[in-house]
Amino acid sequence: MNLYTLAAAAADVPQNEFGFIAAMKQGGPVAWTILTVLIIMSVGSFYILFTKLFEQNKIMKQYKTVQSSFWRAPTLREGAAKLDKDSAWRQLADDAIKAQEDHGKMTDSLEAHDYMTGTMQRSEDSINAVLAGGLPFLATVGATAPFVGLLGTVIGIYRALIKIGIAGSASIDKVAGPVGEALIMTAIGLLVAVPAVLAFNWLQSRNRRIAEMLNGFATDILAYINSDGAVRPAVKAAPAAKPAAKPAAAPTKA
Repeated sequence: MNLYTLAAAAADVPQNEFGFIAAMKQGGPVAWTILTVLIIMSVGSFYILFTKLFEQNKIMKQYKTVQSSFWRAPTLREGAAKLDKDSAWRQLADDAIKAQEDHGKMTDSLEAHDYMTGTMQRSEDSINAVLAGGLPFLATVGATAPFVGLLGTVIGIYRALIKIGIAGSASIDKVAGPVGEALIMTAIGLLVAVPAVLAFNWLQSRNRRIAEMLNGFATDILAYINSDGAVRPAVKAAPAAKPAAKPAAAPTKA
């Protein structure tokens, strides 16, 4: 068998024109554009998930410092100094101290409780707004990704119908590529949307828990200020230090 015969036999072997890459090539620029949009949505969703999860864990971890050291301080100012400067808890404490000082400068008969309550509420709202940043993107991805994939599905089916009309028959080799492209786009759209929806709901539930913690902390601060320090949350006693081991007695000489 000569080289010409081998080359002819290789040419007669049917080529695999199916699969993801082949379907995308048949879809052309439209299919690649839709795929790119879905990839951007997916990458953005996971980026927001991890960054927001890091922020939430940081705030929850700092809350342990509030419970363990903040309320042990003799004054609010000293307690605030024990908190991290970039923490949400430090912001609430500083805003409460500033509101107390500013109210003392007022000549109007505005109630101190009302003024400080409004100040603390604004501080809480600003913290919650930061925590909620990025979540609208997750909601948008969860709501629109299936429809973006559906757009690719509609285009793939449309191309399959055109090939059927041109060929005059619905042979599998004519419609397998466009139909495969359509199914792939549907699957990718769902794979992008489902994690985004799950991440949105999970982060939202954690934000609600943090909002409750912030509101409770702000309420405790207001009670402390209005009672001149008489009312404060109960804190656990600090663990007692272990007594130092006694040095071993020196051996006596006989």
